Amino acid sequence: MNEEFRKFFPDVQHQPIIRDLKTKRYWINDNLLKVPVGDKYVNIAKTIIEIIDAYVEAKRLAFDEFIAYISSLAKISEDNTEKAIRFIKQQLQTNVDARVFEIVSYAILKAHYADAVIYWGWNPEQLNKENLMLYKTGRTNANDGGIDFVMKPLGRFFQVTETLDFRKYFLDIDKIQRYPITFVIKTEMDEKKIYEQLRTNAQAVYGIKKIVDRYIASIEEVINIQKLMNIFVEQIKRSKIKEIMEEIVVQSRVEFNY
Repeated sequence: MNEEFRKFFPDVQHQPIIRDLKTKRYWINDNLLKVPVGDKYVNIAKTIIEIIDAYVEAKRLAFDEFIAYISSLAKISEDNTEKAIRFIKQQLQTNVDARVFEIVSYAILKAHYADAVIYWGWNPEQLNKENLMLYKTGRTNANDGGIDFVMKPLGRFFQVTETLDFRKYFLDIDKIQRYPITFVIKTEMDEKKIYEQLRTNAQAVYGIKKIVDRYIASIEEVINIQKLMNIFVEQIKRSKIKEIMEEIVVQSRVEFNY
């Protein structure tokens, strides 16, 4: 952060973070938080802390209400599926919180793939029968460089995103050395148009069709909002609403540190 700050403010003598390497402690330099008011300077550090604390409290209350609401929905979802269905459909929108979208997407896809069975083994005479299992890895929107969902035993990778910037897609593909990857995208754009936009924009930057083709070939599947909605409708027919709601509760409690 200090280096970035220096890039944009080379003439400012103060740096934002002061560190003590011996004690491994650090402080925010409040010399940068002194603002001119009339003929004197006022230190706004304490006010900023109060604002941050108020923001944290507001978010905590919102999470409390959200957890309480979905917990109650999970309990009544067996008897009153309409309310739970309406809630889940509301979360599959372009304007919802990215973390909630990822959690709901995971719950739907986990229920969807759980019905699929794969037979595998080391020889044709001894085959193992196993249901597909989707695992959620890490936290949502963590920017930790990880992959969001992993499927066992097929070894499929899933990445949830809300952008259509091809650079983000190609970066994720590079992370795993072009291993096939499925993108779950918070968009209502048609699946065919998603591929077209990624290819067109990438072609304009790279200029070499062969490079772009190698990246696009690494995209195993794209799952947009419409496809998620279709999968969800199938789960409704299979009476999986309660299972999906309970998974949303579990993942939300983990995500919001409950």
